[in-house]
Amino acid sequence: MKKVSWEHKLSRRERQVIDILLSLGEAGAAEILAKLPQPPSYSAVRALLRVMEEKGVLTHRNDGPRYVYKPVISPGKARQSILRQVLDNLFHGSREQLVAALLDPGADKISREELDRLSARIEEARRAGR
Repeated sequence: MKKVSWEHKLSRRERQVIDILLSLGEAGAAEILAKLPQPPSYSAVRALLRVMEEKGVLTHRNDGPRYVYKPVISPGKARQSILRQVLDNLFHGSREQLVAALLDPGADKISREELDRLSARIEEARRAGR
């Protein structure tokens, strides 16, 4: 099995599978198929899972006659990887542009409590020299 970096760009369908597995913890092919939007055939899902396992993205265990898959990444690392892709692809690596988009008055309203927590995190980052 070849290991792949989580910075490796996963296909849209692979990201969907990872999202499903992160939310469920682990699942068989039929459970994954049931949660996929515009699902392909069952055999296509099985093939995709096999490819993802070969890439080192998933692992499986036997549960009787079926395979139960789970991601090899923690939810925290998955969030960081996805956020890094969004930051790089949509905001050209600019954290300032990302935060500005979140604070856009035309977007969803942000609460005073959220603003206070963000402000506290910015202060922590300043003190830490980041």
